[in-house]
Amino acid sequence: MDLQQHPSNKPVLVDKEVAWDKTKVIMSKTDARGIIEYANEVFVDVCGYEDYELMGQPHNIIRHPDMPKVIFKVLWEKLQSGENFHAIVKNLAKSGRYYWVITDFEISRNEEGVIENYFARRKSVPQEVITNHIEPLYKKLLQIEAASGIQYSEKYLNGFLEERNKTYVQYIMELIYNHEKENVKAEKAEEEKGFFSRFFGR
Repeated sequence: MDLQQHPSNKPVLVDKEVAWDKTKVIMSKTDARGIIEYANEVFVDVCGYEDYELMGQPHNIIRHPDMPKVIFKVLWEKLQSGENFHAIVKNLAKSGRYYWVITDFEISRNEEGVIENYFARRKSVPQEVITNHIEPLYKKLLQIEAASGIQYSEKYLNGFLEERNKTYVQYIMELIYNHEKENVKAEKAEEEKGFFSRFFGR
């Protein structure tokens, strides 16, 4: 059985993934400061908090300690300057379990053009993308943050992306696109194998 909460009200970490329907979309709405104003049923089901526990809370209520701070720094800088941003994030459920998502933001402004709300849609991320690319990168960024601070993890992230001639968003979108392309290729190969084995009777 998973441990739920310890006295400080922080979830006790459990190194297990939340079981959830990965075809569904997790949605939330926050104000300009990142305070939760709405969470859809999928969000509530996956994170394990009730609606009343989420409303009025900062979105970092679900921040996992395995997440490098630099990713959120870049994310907030982009959003506050009015740019959409995609990020791959490891979130922390109330049970202490984790779940990985890719987030897409929509920015809402008032009549004066001032940002009022952020709408976030989150989908699951292929496990191969997490294991082979994101976890090793985030682990290194965390290590740098612990040893030298966030400014050096940002320098490392910038160097990592410059070497690939990509922005962070381009890098993660390409990872997901390449994964999907490989899947389609594998499915086609399976279909062809099936056709030939039927055709030749083996």
